[in-house]
Amino acid sequence: MIYSKIRKVLGDFYLVFILIFLYAPIATLMILSFNASKSRNRWGGFTFDWYGELFKSATIMSAFRNTLVIAFLSALIATLIGTVAAIGINNMRKVPKTVVMAVNNIPMLNADIVTGISLMLGFIAFGISLGFKTILISHITFNIPYVILSVMPKLKQTERVTYEAALDLGATPIMAFFKVVFPDIFPGVISGFLLAFTMSLDDFIITHFTKGAGINTISTLVYSEVRRGIKPSLYALSTIIFATVLILLIVSNIAQNKIKKKYIEDKRK
Repeated sequence: MIYSKIRKVLGDFYLVFILIFLYAPIATLMILSFNASKSRNRWGGFTFDWYGELFKSATIMSAFRNTLVIAFLSALIATLIGTVAAIGINNMRKVPKTVVMAVNNIPMLNADIVTGISLMLGFIAFGISLGFKTILISHITFNIPYVILSVMPKLKQTERVTYEAALDLGATPIMAFFKVVFPDIFPGVISGFLLAFTMSLDDFIITHFTKGAGINTISTLVYSEVRRGIKPSLYALSTIIFATVLILLIVSNIAQNKIKKKYIEDKRK
């Protein structure tokens, strides 16, 4: 009895310690984004000036637009390709499916710096100039495996008998897919899209090697600015990025719970 209590207290302490270790720097950064003083050691009062300075900067706003556009497009395209690929993989036999899934896992296990350099050398070898399109292609490339992994579990839960029954009742393969299969895998597709969007939004290393000159995303801009010296506007920028990702995660969880609840209710009917 005493041992279990001690174990529980130690477990709770460990959890709190990890949470503090992970989120204390983020909390400090968010507080500093509202500090009127440029000094990190002195509180000069509450202000939104750094956020105003942030939105007035053409360089930062350009990087912000690039980040959102690349994240959205890469997530959308990767979701389409990844969903189709997952359907194809799911219909394979056991051995080919195992091999393809193992190959699919390689980009996720591979170091980002290796992926980034490989993509950069590939673009140069094919004479593709580095810029917006190379960043987009790179993000699509590393996002597809995550989409496949998000969709595959949902495909395994689908009942092929229902799909075949729809075909027997006169539905075309495409109609049967969108009426029977797609509603079942939709939560996985949404999860894959949001995961791909977040991964693209957060990426630095691969973007750094494939961006070329004249274009920046938020991550590469922050890196270049920090080398010159930390500005308070960067605190504001980092706070906005963190808040955006947090909101996406909350919306994703709420949407998935609603879709799952609706799916269970429809199944009961």
